[in-house]
Amino acid sequence: MTDHDRKPRFQRSSGKPSRSGPPRGGNWRERNQHGDDVVILYGWHTVTAALANPRRRIRKLLLTENAARRLTEEKIETRVTPEIVRPQQIDHLLGPDAVHQGLWAEADALPSPSIETLPQDGIVLVLDQITDPHNVGAIMRSAAAFAVKAIVTTARHSPEATGVLAKSASGALELVPLVLVQNLARALTALNERGFQTVGLDSAGSENLAAVPLQQPLALVLGAEGKGLRQLTRETCSVMTRLDMPGDIKSLNVSNAAVLSLYICASRLGLMQ
Repeated sequence: MTDHDRKPRFQRSSGKPSRSGPPRGGNWRERNQHGDDVVILYGWHTVTAALANPRRRIRKLLLTENAARRLTEEKIETRVTPEIVRPQQIDHLLGPDAVHQGLWAEADALPSPSIETLPQDGIVLVLDQITDPHNVGAIMRSAAAFAVKAIVTTARHSPEATGVLAKSASGALELVPLVLVQNLARALTALNERGFQTVGLDSAGSENLAAVPLQQPLALVLGAEGKGLRQLTRETCSVMTRLDMPGDIKSLNVSNAAVLSLYICASRLGLMQ
């Protein structure tokens, strides 16, 4: 292969890109004619992380001239021939409030591993109907920072791994496997049977997370703000814990609770070394 062959080729758009992308709004996912899941990714960290992930198939890539120049300067391979467009054309696909930084990609969804394939060490996160894509994306980013093995969530009542979630995760979608299950209680039961300590986090938890004995493999279970963990989820966890806060406000945003809980668990399990 010659040097010329290795360089990304750029195709300039003669008009607006086709409306095969998402409608205006943050989350979008469709099935193409072959039945495959297709996701939309945008923003510098999100798209470049996807380009660097050999498991992620990129179907289409739109770039502004500035973004294309930066990719070339940083020697980031595009893997597909990009289409050069004006920033307004990506705005048209995503809506004017999306911070896309001149990059938009249509890609295949990553495969979802099964509970049975999860490694039996370290920490996994379990999310009980957390529906805000900003929160889930922030949790995924924290999970990547703490080397979480996987995130388990339900296929329904959770945001798609695309759009706003992917942007908020800032590349973490490519680093932390997302395990989609039909029934969370059954998934927790399966984790219990595989030797995981399933630790629920709830403001009404009977034990202080910082004091309860912890062991690997550990599954930390988080619920949505307001309603917290569902009753069946609580009953399936091996222990229910809380975060004891010294200030007047006793509860945290779920993404903040996640990063604090991960720090406590990783420190106490000796994973911070």
